[in-house]
Amino acid sequence: MTDVKEYMKQVGEQARSASRLIAKADTGLKNKALFAIADAINAARDAIGQANKLDMDNGEKKGLEAALLDRLALTPDRIDGMIEGLQQVAALPDPCGETTDFKYMPSGIQLGKMRTPLGVIGIIYESRPNVTVDAASLCLKSGNAAILRGGSEAIHSNTAIATCIAQGLKDVGLPADCVQVVSTTDRAAVGELITMTEYVDVVVPRGGKNLIERISRDAKVTVIKHLDGICHVYVDQTACLDKALNVALNSKTHRYGVCNAMETLLVNTDIANKFLPNITKALLDKGVEVRGCAATQNVLTKENLTCIAATDEDWSTEYLAPILSIKVVADINEAISHINHFGSHHTDVLISENYTLARQFLTEVDSSSVMINASSRFADGFEYGLGAEIGISTDKIHARGPVGLEGLTSQKWIVFGDGHVRT
Repeated sequence: MTDVKEYMKQVGEQARSASRLIAKADTGLKNKALFAIADAINAARDAIGQANKLDMDNGEKKGLEAALLDRLALTPDRIDGMIEGLQQVAALPDPCGETTDFKYMPSGIQLGKMRTPLGVIGIIYESRPNVTVDAASLCLKSGNAAILRGGSEAIHSNTAIATCIAQGLKDVGLPADCVQVVSTTDRAAVGELITMTEYVDVVVPRGGKNLIERISRDAKVTVIKHLDGICHVYVDQTACLDKALNVALNSKTHRYGVCNAMETLLVNTDIANKFLPNITKALLDKGVEVRGCAATQNVLTKENLTCIAATDEDWSTEYLAPILSIKVVADINEAISHINHFGSHHTDVLISENYTLARQFLTEVDSSSVMINASSRFADGFEYGLGAEIGISTDKIHARGPVGLEGLTSQKWIVFGDGHVRT
């Protein structure tokens, strides 16, 4: 514990020192660093692939669930995605130094706001090594230093990626300490990171509910977080059923082990007999286990379709697996009530052709992303044009939804005068 404590103190000191340098780096230099990191990753594809294979093999030996192995895998397409993400972040406007809201006050001073980096950001995450690149790129472009602590199951992958990041930073003359990947798998490192208030300004946990609950409970540093991704799709009686089937199926089956996958499907009672058999057949064909309320079971039993009885626990469960709960509701009011009660305020979808109902849904559903006639899978920093995301926030203060560059900055008041004094 003493060794970990000293190691993390050193990491913190180095990050704080580096944060002062990256905070004053101009946009051109930061973009050069991102492109240099992308080039380094592209050149190290084989090394990254070999490191990831070590992690995958170890994960299989340890019996990791399929969803976790899927998150852990770095396919050629995902490596392409990391490189594209770096390039896209480089192309985004730099929020640092942006000034807004200027006005003259009665005293004669000129008052405005300037956007500034947060400082040092700690990111704690599990399984997904591509998060290492996402977090590094967003922190660098927003002028922040980063301390990245990935899960032990991805240590080889993260180490290989960290080598590329350090190389890219050195190539453009920035200190490698701008992005540090914690090299120890000792869990005590997390406890140190989330309590180092003198070195760390914000912590972003990305992972399972247990991890995020622990960070939220024990952290002394400010936390940006979401606990669950219990996302809903509600199919209204006015919906185009072909559109509804495609959106609902994509929301659930595009990827299972992600926080923006649909976990509960709500269906208006007026269209249940028409819609439920078709969507259930499509889900079963993809190997999804369907759990339904009594009304859902009644409809599906008549069609000889398999449906397990849903329990109260199902409505508040994030499966992260090929399992879906289905509930028949009377109207949009019951759907909204269900979502706001059982949901996690992450992402919720309405399928409807009625403008008035769409406006009601947008207004009354209390989630960080609310969608009309679009898959819940779009709730993502990359899809929102943020280049990547540091995480999804279901908090309501500072940042909400996918957190990109602007969410990693704050604002300070700036004042211009010409010898003005207060009287």
